[in-house]
Amino acid sequence: MPEPDHLLDSLQMARFAADGFLRFDELVPRELNEAAYEQMVANEVERPPAGTPLSSMWTDTPLGEVFRLPAIQGIKNSLVGTDPLYDHHAVHTVGANHLQGQAWHADAIIDIRQHFDIQFFYFSHETPREMGGTMILPGSHFRRISESDIGRYQNFRGQLPMVCKAGTVMVAHHGIWHCAQPNRTDQRRYMFKLRLNPTARQLRLWNTEDLGDPKISGILGTNHEWYGNESRLEVVNRIKFWRFLTGDEDFDVGYWLSRLENEPDTPQQQAA
Repeated sequence: MPEPDHLLDSLQMARFAADGFLRFDELVPRELNEAAYEQMVANEVERPPAGTPLSSMWTDTPLGEVFRLPAIQGIKNSLVGTDPLYDHHAVHTVGANHLQGQAWHADAIIDIRQHFDIQFFYFSHETPREMGGTMILPGSHFRRISESDIGRYQNFRGQLPMVCKAGTVMVAHHGIWHCAQPNRTDQRRYMFKLRLNPTARQLRLWNTEDLGDPKISGILGTNHEWYGNESRLEVVNRIKFWRFLTGDEDFDVGYWLSRLENEPDTPQQQAA
């Protein structure tokens, strides 16, 4: 059983459900950041077959040490369990003075399961705004699209660039919309991305001591505004997701989903 101190809590899980990501600034220590950066620069990151257990990978390497840090293990265990499978990784780079941004996209959205993969975005070096950083759109993870269907868009209200210090880690639902940004500096930018698949039912894997916190409903009702008048659709999606995560089929926020489940079996008898 993972140590509770390193697991996410229910408020963090609610934020993940509402936003589609969690961010942890300067989580990885400096020496390990420097070693992982050198490993990426040297192109020495082994690429095992998809479906390989993460626990058997990258032993005695800096990136392996990064993902075995107790805090990152706690994040992983809370979202996809203790024994996830490796899906793929990428060492994403943006060259110096590369002024073209990447098209908005979501990665490999080919199913509609409630079970979800996660993607770690790891920034081993400081990433100021002029260096770009990955841009994400909070609350987009339930808008399932086919790859770059949204590539025609340029900007969204509330979009968030990953401007961060070295050692920052973001973990996201696999459906999050994102894109790389231009790099206006004289240095190449690196970002390491790792996608993991769950092997266990994603049911109350985190520290649930605060599961009854009344702030959870408010978090799940967050309005990110970019979707205009469709905020209710997003809240209903989150309620369904929260029911899946907790096993509580009666959970609701403001009666939004319960009213949709009201299906009387028989018509009322007319008065005699």
